Amino acid sequence: MAHGFLLVAALVALIAVPCLLAVAIFADIAIDQTGQSIRRGWSRWRSRREAAKLERRAGIKPEHRGLLRHPSTPEVAPTGPPFEQVAADLRRLARQRADVANRSPVWFAAVHRAYDERLRIACRELEIDEHLSELEGIDLEIERLRVEGLLEAAGLNLAVVDTDGRQDTR
Repeated sequence: MAHGFLLVAALVALIAVPCLLAVAIFADIAIDQTGQSIRRGWSRWRSRREAAKLERRAGIKPEHRGLLRHPSTPEVAPTGPPFEQVAADLRRLARQRADVANRSPVWFAAVHRAYDERLRIACRELEIDEHLSELEGIDLEIERLRVEGLLEAAGLNLAVVDTDGRQDTR
């Protein structure tokens, strides 16, 4: 009886641990996104409230109110390479990362640095939090996987296509 209970408990633990690990890894993403949306909503509410105060103080008639509530946002010039180029570089570097086993350690490090830099650029353009420059070792590998997942969820296809036409859907 005790042996059977121990076996069932071990199987439940074996199934539950990966699920708990996934929840622990992705909980920070959900918390960050919720916090960002709350901050954006709070900021919009404050700006509308301040605009209404300015309109009342300026003596603007009620029928003309609301003109200050939609300020035009100046267009920001892109600071980096075109996003299509970043995506192409990420796919090329991912292919090189897969083939780097037969190369020197210097080549290995250079490809990984270039790949991480392009991941940072893509994250900056899509406003995704990343911590690639702060980590190393297995933590850096886990962060790469997390960032790749977020980029793919945002619509950036990182699948590697071999020269023979096969697609690697990591």
